[in-house]
Amino acid sequence: MLSSGADFGSFGSGVSTVAGPQVVLEQAEQADRLSIVVGAATDTGGRSENEDAIFVGDLPPVPSAAETGLDQGVVESGFLLAVADGMGGYQRGEVASRLAIESLQRALADDPGADTALLLKQAFREANREIFANGHAGGSDQILGTTLVAAVIRGKYLTIANIGDSRAYLLRANQLTQITRDHSLVQEQVSQGTLTPREARESRHRNVLTQGLGLRETLDKKMPSIFELTLLPEDRLLLCSDGFYDVVRDEDFVETLIERDPPDAARQLVDLAVERGTTDNVSAVVAGVLPARVALREPVLADGPAGDRPGYLVPLVVLSIVLFVALVLLALTVL
Repeated sequence: MLSSGADFGSFGSGVSTVAGPQVVLEQAEQADRLSIVVGAATDTGGRSENEDAIFVGDLPPVPSAAETGLDQGVVESGFLLAVADGMGGYQRGEVASRLAIESLQRALADDPGADTALLLKQAFREANREIFANGHAGGSDQILGTTLVAAVIRGKYLTIANIGDSRAYLLRANQLTQITRDHSLVQEQVSQGTLTPREARESRHRNVLTQGLGLRETLDKKMPSIFELTLLPEDRLLLCSDGFYDVVRDEDFVETLIERDPPDAARQLVDLAVERGTTDNVSAVVAGVLPARVALREPVLADGPAGDRPGYLVPLVVLSIVLFVALVLLALTVL
């Protein structure tokens, strides 16, 4: 589902569409694997228009690869998650972020189970071509560009691609880690040791990007940056635009991601940024990981069919009968 500030709904396998400024998506993997719950939200924040675009959607099922260690023939579904922050002036940034999301969606819609990192690289390059061409259509030299951070989840495997300063964070064991690295002037200065992280946050050049989609005719060969991780139960993944950075602290991210489920966390983080006076659009996508067996286990009723009763009930019944007989014999002996 794509949003550029308008109301949108939730969707997914068996999930009804509900109008509102957030999206909720749930996916249960097979037993003993992972269950993923995703929520997303966006707001114009301190701007009159929303140039952010977010996407949360199912990926088509593919057979699992042999190297995953799963039985052959097991089919894996998955998620595509993305946040884009457009730039280019009135209505132009919205066009750029929308084109980026649409290119990404097309590239992965018919995913045959090919290498995910390669598919993401191809998607980013196609998006760059489209956005650059749109910005120069009819002889126009108007700047048109966007950031993009995207995540593909297949089973327990996570692949992230990014360009610009929209970020991906991972919360694991109550520790927040920024997975992506901003492609920005101040980040380069921090890496070179000429700026401290605090100075970078306060710099008037903090919004100057060194890489983005649509800014050049050909994307840099090193772009996008790719990160591959293995998810664990209780992990939280956050994708977000830069409307958070000046007003929401890492401690706020940690507290919200721990205390709230993904849909509520996404909405709460966006609301927090707006309340604290963000001057930019603000968007968040949050994915939470749970053990599928815990998430899917159904209680078994005592009056259900015998075949549905758990195996441990049989020895318990036998033991109860033996104890009852022993008590009866003891009572007869006393009498």
